Amino acid sequence: MIDDTDMAHLERCVVLAEKALEAGDEPFASVLVSGAGEVLAEDHNHVVGGDATRHPEFFLARWAAERLSPEERAAATVYTSGEHCPMCAAAHGWAGLGRIVYASSSEQLGSWLKEMAVAPAPVAPLPIQTVVPGAWVEGPVPAFAERIRELHRRLHGA
Repeated sequence: MIDDTDMAHLERCVVLAEKALEAGDEPFASVLVSGAGEVLAEDHNHVVGGDATRHPEFFLARWAAERLSPEERAAATVYTSGEHCPMCAAAHGWAGLGRIVYASSSEQLGSWLKEMAVAPAPVAPLPIQTVVPGAWVEGPVPAFAERIRELHRRLHGA
């Protein structure tokens, strides 16, 4: 169940995604929150430099693996503007992170890109639970759909 706290963290993700876009990068961003509700780390995409693996979810999984105990990782929540790609879902699973809450889904993104005549990503948009069976996942959150769609429209000039 998505509550006001979840909505506030997702809002931060969307704001960071917009900052990424303004910096010339793809509009994706994530926030890692402890089981006690403390924001531990946040990041946005850094793929514009040519390294397509520099996704925020991947960064947060590494950050958590280096700094948190397995119990702390399992109690944490990753909030993200867009559903994890398979690479990031795998990193999340390997790091043993807990709940994932995403604002927009890979299915939504694929639909928007198709409408904009943008080629799909080179990696299949698998649902998180296909990559990490048993993952605790909530999303998409309809309240963010149009804002995120607009960020992608701006990215692709559509």
